[in-house]
Amino acid sequence: MQLTKHTDISLRVLMTLALEPEELGTITDIAARHNMSRNHVMKVVHHLVGLGYLNSVRGRGGGISLAMPASEINVGEVVRATEATLDVVDCDAYQCPLARKCILKDALNEATDAFLAVLDGYTVSDLTRNRIQLRRLIG
Repeated sequence: MQLTKHTDISLRVLMTLALEPEELGTITDIAARHNMSRNHVMKVVHHLVGLGYLNSVRGRGGGISLAMPASEINVGEVVRATEATLDVVDCDAYQCPLARKCILKDALNEATDAFLAVLDGYTVSDLTRNRIQLRRLIG
C-alpha cells in the first residue's frame, strides 16, 4: 500500500509542528523545510484544521499549531482521516469476474487491517521522539 501525497504531507506537517509545540508554524516555512509545494501544504493544513488536528491563527503574527498534544494524535486515525480510500485494489472498477468468490480481496483487506493496527500503536509524539536529530534535518 502506498499512501497518497496528501497523507504524507499531513503526517509531515503534524510532526514538524510537534517538534516546536510552543511556537506557531507557518505554511511557507513548513513547505520550505520539506521542499514541498506551498499550495499542497495549504490544502493539507486546511483539511487538518477541519479535522480538528490543527489550530489556525489568522493575520499578522498568525500561524498554525497542534490542536492537542502530539501524544494524543494517533497516526492510524490520521491515515484513515486523510486517505480517500484504503482499498488496495478496486475490484468493482474492472468488473472482475472473480469478485464474488475472490479470496485475494479478503487477504488484501486483512493486510490493510494489519497495516492500520500497527499505525494505531503510534502517536505523533512517538514519531518525533528523536526530535534533536529531526530538527537538525529540517532546520
